[in-house]
Amino acid sequence: MNSKEQLNLVKRIKALAETGLVYSENDYDKERYEELKDISLKLMAFMADKPISVIQDFFMPQEDYPTPKVDVRGLVINEKDEILMAKESVDGKWTIPGGWADIGSTPSEIAVKEIEEETGLKTEVVRFLGVYDKQVHPHPPEPYYIYKLIFLCRRTGGQLQAGFDMLGADFFPLDRLPELSEERILESQLKHLFQLAKSSGAEVYYD
Repeated sequence: MNSKEQLNLVKRIKALAETGLVYSENDYDKERYEELKDISLKLMAFMADKPISVIQDFFMPQEDYPTPKVDVRGLVINEKDEILMAKESVDGKWTIPGGWADIGSTPSEIAVKEIEEETGLKTEVVRFLGVYDKQVHPHPPEPYYIYKLIFLCRRTGGQLQAGFDMLGADFFPLDRLPELSEERILESQLKHLFQLAKSSGAEVYYD
């Protein structure tokens, strides 16, 4: 079993413990679920070689059924078949624009908003391209369980510029991509998304 598989098991233990804490009405059971949750965090800290306080800070208190986090991103391709990308301030690497889903906004609204905030370009959604479960793609390990929703978007206006909390914004050809922020996007995913975007059909990828 590799480290990624081990981490996924620990995440599953944590999710089961949190589910038990939400639904259990027995104080004895709640105490055991709380202990199980603490053990899962200690295991994460050990695997990441980080203090337990750092791992705990990753998570908000769980008061409801634990579910995956949702990352929404937009793919914009210009007339030269170049892909719009933003440079992350967190790691200095590049990704297609996007971010966490916001309560009160639809996924397509989030994609459009994130593109404008990160690159200065106004866009509209053309169609949905797919949903990626990060655990089945070779992203670096992380504490969260994440689904990525990707929309194909078309430029409608605006000026290309680095937006809020970004170090840059630019278009890149698929065969000359910059260093990618692999926590957010992979080269294999970009190539796949490009194929989906250029397809004459309406195929939607899942998983």
